[in-house]
Amino acid sequence: MTQDFWSKKYQNKQTGWDVGYPIPALTNYIDQLKNKSLKILIPGCGNGYEAAYLHKEGFTNVYIADITEEPLTNFKNQNPTFPKNHILHIDFFNLQLKFDLILEHTFFCALPPTKRTEYVNKMHHLLNPEATLAGLLFSFPLSEEGPPFGGNKELYVSYLSPLFNIKTMELCYNSIKPRTGRELFFIAKTKK
Repeated sequence: MTQDFWSKKYQNKQTGWDVGYPIPALTNYIDQLKNKSLKILIPGCGNGYEAAYLHKEGFTNVYIADITEEPLTNFKNQNPTFPKNHILHIDFFNLQLKFDLILEHTFFCALPPTKRTEYVNKMHHLLNPEATLAGLLFSFPLSEEGPPFGGNKELYVSYLSPLFNIKTMELCYNSIKPRTGRELFFIAKTKK
């Protein structure tokens, strides 16, 4: 799952995860946020549709990160008023900033299962005390075939619960049609 692996996916137009617009489950969540100055990260952002939505809705402190340059270039071209210094071409595991909210969308399940504990530890490290990790996780049997790699509620709870208080983790009621019944929406807060 190197930069080269993902670059080839974009170059060969093998981007089945990219639906071309912000996901309703996330825009509905975003619409409930009152503080437009929250420092927000979208890791593994791809073409950054949710970041564009946040920017359009007046959120002023949004960051996107991706290991691959192609989608970040696409995002810059589509969103010329988005702050350039908030577009991070970096391996997520090398990030050193702090955030109030991190939005998860297809990133966790794109990582090899062997990286899941490291992901949770890094998320906890990147978030301020009592900050929020929220978004979508795929709900289908874990396999070696991927990405995406699956999982289920019990597995995700086992990873998150040592460092996060899980407020919500339930079947997503407003998934896009191809993912209906195959996604969990979750909200988790960092433990002190």
